Amino acid sequence: MLEELGIVGISWRQDGSEALARFALPQAGRDDRLRGFAREAGLAELAYLDTCNRVEIIFARTIDATTDNGRQSDIRPMVHEFLVGRPPAPGEAERTLKAWQGEGACEHLFMVAAGLDSAAMGEVEIVGQVRACRDLAAELGLSGPRLELLFDEALSIAAQVRGATRLGQGRVSLAEVAVAKLRERLERTPGAVALVGVSAMTERTARSLANADTPLIFVNRTLAKARAAAQPYSAEAMCLKNFLRDPPAAEAVLSSAGAPEPLLAEPALERIAAKTPSGQAPLFIDMAVPENIDSGACRKLGLPRIGMDEIVREAQINREARLLEAAQARELVDEALPRLRDRFAEQVYGPLFGALQNRYRHTAREGVRRLLKKDLKGLGDAERQAIETWAEVLARRFAHIPTLGLRGLLHHGPDGSLEAFLEGLDPKFAEELRQALDRAPRRDERRDDLRDDPGHDAVARSKRRSTVSQGTTR
Repeated sequence: MLEELGIVGISWRQDGSEALARFALPQAGRDDRLRGFAREAGLAELAYLDTCNRVEIIFARTIDATTDNGRQSDIRPMVHEFLVGRPPAPGEAERTLKAWQGEGACEHLFMVAAGLDSAAMGEVEIVGQVRACRDLAAELGLSGPRLELLFDEALSIAAQVRGATRLGQGRVSLAEVAVAKLRERLERTPGAVALVGVSAMTERTARSLANADTPLIFVNRTLAKARAAAQPYSAEAMCLKNFLRDPPAAEAVLSSAGAPEPLLAEPALERIAAKTPSGQAPLFIDMAVPENIDSGACRKLGLPRIGMDEIVREAQINREARLLEAAQARELVDEALPRLRDRFAEQVYGPLFGALQNRYRHTAREGVRRLLKKDLKGLGDAERQAIETWAEVLARRFAHIPTLGLRGLLHHGPDGSLEAFLEGLDPKFAEELRQALDRAPRRDERRDDLRDDPGHDAVARSKRRSTVSQGTTR
């Protein structure tokens, strides 16, 4: 049942952030490229996760996707060519990219969202990044009922882990590792910190530094976004162009912006260094992949620069101390897998049960129509209605038996049971059931159905009253 789901990607574990940067899609043209790849690869649903730790394609195939000996075909070569821009050498895609399928893919995304598969175990930024990945897929029209359920469960697990364990306490964010470096510098030479780019990394850094009353300067390509980010802290805001041309005085610069080439090249670095109030070389922290701050220029100019590889290495040092909390979090992940199977069976495959029952009812109606037309012509309206009602009830009862069996296969049978069931049917009927699955309602359609239901508002009001009552009692 979950075998239609898959993930292919690369993380920081494979050769560090420099290798990871080769697989990140540039912002320009990204959306059209994702849509085109979904069509080319024959994927029913697709999402793209891009963080400082990983680049992954999360997808759902069509139910009748071709298989090799019962397993889905390996799309790593296609993903490699799509992300890198060239066909892989023989075996290159399989060596470079990791692949997960079915329950393994679900478990992997749960681990990622919960912060259990990050360089900094328990990191908090990943939840927002997974949510942004889900939202982008929906915005591009690439999400559907399967990925919606998968992401809903992953984000629910992340919330449970944060609430039920102490995994997220302390320095678990890569941004917090960077903040510690900034604080060490500012203890020696107090001054302003420039934050380049509006992202989860710079926002978390700002929150941490603001508690120490550190002067902040927000920098972004779009001045309006920089001002919006600076407003909660009453901080200075600049557009990137002006910052590079005439930088303000700052002791440190942290950058986390999406760009295919370094934003801070040698000329800008020289101008920033010339205005450091303490007279010491400013500290540069680069949290972007690909790099925002030219590492070669920093070496040439003798400027201290901390990149993602250094931050990740330091974050990994703290992993051992979190293993006990991770064990409890892992239990929550394990509990989520059967819950996801149940939700898939009811929500994604519900239309199949309906189509199955409709076929039984249609067959019964056709049989009764022929019977009344040929053999029971003299019956009155009441008798005819009674026979039609009896046939309808009998059809529902007959349909109930295979529906229960099919539910059992989906809940407890091996993956591939549904396809085996469909293969045993008349081809036309099997195709009818597959089409019913393709029409499974998406999240927004389900909400529309609820709004159209006259009983929905009453039920919702009843639930709200119950919640308020329970809260008052507690």
